[in-house]
Amino acid sequence: MADFEYMSGFGNEFSSEALKDALPKGQNNPQKCPYGLYAEQLSGSSFTSPRETNKRSWLYRIRPSAVHEPFKKFEVDYFTNNWDEYPPDPNQFRWKPFDLPTEDDSVDFVESLKTICGAGDTKVRSGAAIYIYSCNISMKDRCMYNSDGDFLIVPQKGTLKITTEFGKISVKPNEICVIQQGMRFSVDVTKPSRGYVLEVFDGHFQLPNLGPIGANGLANPRDFLTPVACFEDRRPSDGYTVISKFQGALFSAKQSHCPFDVVAWFGNYVPYKYDLANFMVINAVSFDHADPSIFTVLTCPSVKPGVAIADFVIFPPRWGVAEHTFRPPYYHRNCMSEFMGLIFGNYEAKEEGFAPGGASLHSMMTPHGPDKECFEKASNVENLVPERVADGTMAFMFESCLSLAVTKWAAETSEKLDKDYYKVWSDIKSHFDPEWKPEKA
Repeated sequence: MADFEYMSGFGNEFSSEALKDALPKGQNNPQKCPYGLYAEQLSGSSFTSPRETNKRSWLYRIRPSAVHEPFKKFEVDYFTNNWDEYPPDPNQFRWKPFDLPTEDDSVDFVESLKTICGAGDTKVRSGAAIYIYSCNISMKDRCMYNSDGDFLIVPQKGTLKITTEFGKISVKPNEICVIQQGMRFSVDVTKPSRGYVLEVFDGHFQLPNLGPIGANGLANPRDFLTPVACFEDRRPSDGYTVISKFQGALFSAKQSHCPFDVVAWFGNYVPYKYDLANFMVINAVSFDHADPSIFTVLTCPSVKPGVAIADFVIFPPRWGVAEHTFRPPYYHRNCMSEFMGLIFGNYEAKEEGFAPGGASLHSMMTPHGPDKECFEKASNVENLVPERVADGTMAFMFESCLSLAVTKWAAETSEKLDKDYYKVWSDIKSHFDPEWKPEKA
């Protein structure tokens, strides 16, 4: 069986087996499973959740995942879920592209995780966190799982080859991958790789409702891809390390066998990937802007209707046709926190300073918008005609109802913090004319 084959669909129930008839017939947990396998259920929701939101998968594996030694603390520099280590700061933040590691400083995916910001409490399963990763070696005989929530991984440079208990997933820039709570995974790379990670502690990511858009638009369920079963029956000479994120900290445990020994599985709780190029853009065709929620790929809802713990929003290539309209993003203050990253290209509102592999954070009610050059250029176009927007560019936003706290590393320790970011607005001049008359417009 090929390493990277996929079954498509979002939220459906799937089944996959690497050996013929490995899935039991007629019941989930027979007295004896085919091939002498162990049955193990992975639950992503409470047992009594309504059928439409109940998430679980059955794994048929060579050894149960309970076979490991006790966990011990595992330290990674600048990885934290402590949101009180740095005082509140309402300023606009921008970071230049984060460095790629060198051969003299080799790190794998887990070792390279650094926390930029977050909020909430993993113990009560409410909140979110944002990280960057920058790695150059594979996770050899090492895997990770997240007890606190889901990881949404956004590669910016380099392809990640991710092995999961469900099979293998290859994720390149302009694609995303979601590894849901509790799923063990390992990341292989062949060259230095960099990207962003959004973690949610509440519930899971789902497709946004379409409302008056109708049946079609935004991300299509059929374009989400799920791996097929493949397994390793391997016992490394030095054992295997399992890393757990638990209550905001990392722990590691040793075991004698590879954890990716699932021969067959079925269920609706699976890892998945999505190609952002498949997003069907909805946009204004007359005047003014539609809200950026029209660019939402995935959302993790809060308990408040219409309010998200986190939305994953993209700004893909599209046509701009709005008449009599300032077409770039307008000046804005938001009751949500907005973290932006750039996968490639030039973001239309700030073509200088906001570079691929960097990031920005505009906190709740912190004003932001186009720089002076963007404003002057877009305000003085004599003949607005349909134009292509963001060709060769893919920017994204993690938007959250949470007031995200910046970590000490992101605010002080990182050499990539752009301390002059505020200056992009400092030379904006007044165009106020108290003698203005309509004929001058």
